[in-house]
This record gives sequence, C-alpha cells and structure tokens, in this order.
Amino acid sequence: MLVCNRFRGMALCLFLFFPTLSMAQENDQPQEIQHEILIAGGFTGIVDEQGQEIWKTQGGAKDATQLDNGHVLITYTNEVVEFDTEKKPCWRYPKETTDAELVSAWRLTDGQTLITVLGNQPRLIEVDKLGNVTKTIPVDPEQTDNHHMQTRMARKLKNGNYVAPHLLGFSVKEYSPNGEVVRDLKTDTPHFGGPQTKHWPFTAIRLKNGNTLVGCTYGNRVVEFDSQGNVIWELDNEDVGGIIKDACGVQRLPNGNTVVTSYGQREKDAVKIFEVTPDKKIVWTYNGHYAHHFQILTTNGKPLAGAPMK
Repeated sequence: MLVCNRFRGMALCLFLFFPTLSMAQENDQPQEIQHEILIAGGFTGIVDEQGQEIWKTQGGAKDATQLDNGHVLITYTNEVVEFDTEKKPCWRYPKETTDAELVSAWRLTDGQTLITVLGNQPRLIEVDKLGNVTKTIPVDPEQTDNHHMQTRMARKLKNGNYVAPHLLGFSVKEYSPNGEVVRDLKTDTPHFGGPQTKHWPFTAIRLKNGNTLVGCTYGNRVVEFDSQGNVIWELDNEDVGGIIKDACGVQRLPNGNTVVTSYGQREKDAVKIFEVTPDKKIVWTYNGHYAHHFQILTTNGKPLAGAPMK
C-alpha cells in the first residue's frame, strides 16, 4: 500500500507492506478501507491511513481544506491561515475587530478566498491574495442575538450563487451575488419533528446532481434534499446504532458513500468519524480525534478523485 505525505516533500512516499492485506487481495476479498484525514477541531492537522498524526498545527480550527497545490487552508475564530507544503504560513486574513468570529473559508477557482463572517453584520466576503475584500454578500440568519449560531460552512456554487446553513433559522439558503435568497431548505418541518428536535443545519454541500447534503447537528441526522426541498435520503441514529452525536461535518465521496463526524463525541475510544454506503452500511470508522469539520484526503493510498466538497 502506498501512503504519500505531501508535507514531507513532493517526492517523499513511504511504502508499507501488510501481509494480512496482501492475503486478502490474493483471496479476492474486499480490501479494508483506510483514509487519510484532514481534521479541524481540538486537534487540527492530518492523520494518515494508519491513524498516526503526520502533521499538526494550532488546535481549535473551525474549518480546514487541502488545496490543489497541497497547501492547507485553515479557519480559526480570529483569522484564516494558509500553510504551504513546508508547513509554514504563507497567507493570512485576520478578522475585523468589530466582528464576532470567522467560521469557514473556501478557496475559489479564481484564487480568491470565500470567508464566512459572524457578528452584527453577518456576511460572506471574497478576499484577494493581498487581503483586500473584493465582494461582500449579506446573509440573513433570521436571528442576530446569538452571533455564534448565525451560520457555518458557506460555499460558492458553480452558478455564482452561495449556499449557507443558518443553525437557529433551521434554514439552508442559496443566495445570489447581491444577497437575494433564491432557495430555502428548511430543517424544522414536521418531517424533522419541528424546531424542538434541534435539527440545526451546519454543513450544506451542493452535490453534482443538484441535490444538497446537510449535516443537522443536535438532530443527529444527515439529510439529502432535492432541488424542491424534498428529503430523498437521510441517516440517523436508528440506522447506525446510536453513534451520531452532533452531526456537524459531512462529506459525500466519489463512490457515493457519505462520511459523517460526531463532533460532540469526546469519549476516548468512541467513534468520532464514520463512513456509510448509500444503503446505510457502516464500512469505516475513526476513533481518534473529534472533528468540528474534516476532509478525506486519500483512500487506501490513492488521492481522492475529484473535489470532495463543492
């Protein structure tokens, strides 16, 4: 099995051979799934496919993604930091002193960075390489008293719009570039048991088929909406034996499987991140660090095909 560490040089690879895996392959048995993971949480860094920490930086990150050039973009409450392949900060964007916090960042195809800002004026901003704000998109979380709960993992879509989940608004909104709401997916409907079940949307990923995958925090549920707002797939604790505890980060893999983090899980040997098939079979678990958000980087030694989040 080939494991590549992008942070120890572009050409540095470790070849590790495991007889048990080789025997399984010889017997035509399915290979055990192993993932390398970028984690944003109390521990912030990369864990290899054997569960070993191969890179870490200051903990307490809100969001983290690895870029196409191997750099890592990490969001903290007070700043967004880009680390190069030598693990050194090469770009920073500090929050304005009047803002409450920064909670997510996403590198755009034109090289600018989309950042989610909480506070008296909740908004999305696009920032260029020099740190200049080139675009501001106001967002409406439907409440402003609790700044921390206004919104989370916002992303820009291919059509130029933006998608942002608003926790206490029970709402995943798609915004036009001028801040107009063009779509609103609700997570407090009777299907979810009403607002008292706390299906607060945290992560919202627009899939290639146009559907939206949403992690619903304290509702301990992951749902896939179609473009009309109908729930066409969902996962809850009845499906996975009760291992979901605060479903924050989610990721849909190229093979159709879904990976979910249980951010509220702090017990040492309990499942913190897991992967399920479309028919809800658990095929992989990670029991190490808890994750606020995460990104699967490799599977069985191979880089993940295609962008993991859009």
